[in-house]
Amino acid sequence: MPDTFESKSVRSQRHAINQALQEGHNDLATELLQRLQPCDIALLLESSPSRNRLDIWQLISSDLHSDVLEELAEDVRNGIIDTMQPDMASDLLEEMDTDDLVDTLRGLPESVSQDILAAMDEQDRQRAELGLSYGEDTAGFIMNTDTITLRPKINVDVVLRYLRLKGDIPEHTDTLYVVDRDDKLMGGVALTNLITAAPDTPVEDLIKDSEAIPVDMDDGEVANLFERYDWLSAPVVDNNNQLVGRITI
Repeated sequence: MPDTFESKSVRSQRHAINQALQEGHNDLATELLQRLQPCDIALLLESSPSRNRLDIWQLISSDLHSDVLEELAEDVRNGIIDTMQPDMASDLLEEMDTDDLVDTLRGLPESVSQDILAAMDEQDRQRAELGLSYGEDTAGFIMNTDTITLRPKINVDVVLRYLRLKGDIPEHTDTLYVVDRDDKLMGGVALTNLITAAPDTPVEDLIKDSEAIPVDMDDGEVANLFERYDWLSAPVVDNNNQLVGRITI
């Protein structure tokens, strides 16, 4: 099969960066790295000699470190994390989505993951420990906890003002989930319906049934449901029908 343009481009960049490193031209290597997307930097790290990876990592903008880690193969990612102090590693992992965070921690030696967990703030440690408590092949393991929830009695204007104030919503958000005072799932409201509804419309008037995924459902069955119904996201609930997270495409 002929090489794609992307693979040739990345190979050319890798050669240029490794050559710059060998010749001590770190400024040039840094400039070349700034032209690459996180996924391409990850590929560059994976395909570079192991002796060069840490040199390359140190030249990558710190703003991209978390994004690059998410793209790396497990062995390369863990090798880089293993060189970090726990507080530095925890800062990076806290920026990850819950599913990537949990997957990363599971792949690390127990002593390393425990040190990183101990260095995390309480909120991130709790979401990590919750994800780690589920089996690897379950919905709980692959879910994110970045759900936006609504109460049924508030109106659309309040929701939209909240979203504007928040300024950013989780990726792949197509539905906001409505829960009662016990955090039990009542249904979902499509984002498109919120935008087009009259400002004084109560949220409860817009609720549609949302097929919830049990937290212990096999991940293969989850994948089949997403494919069958062409879902972008779906809520995850525990045995008490309490919303615990969501899974995205």
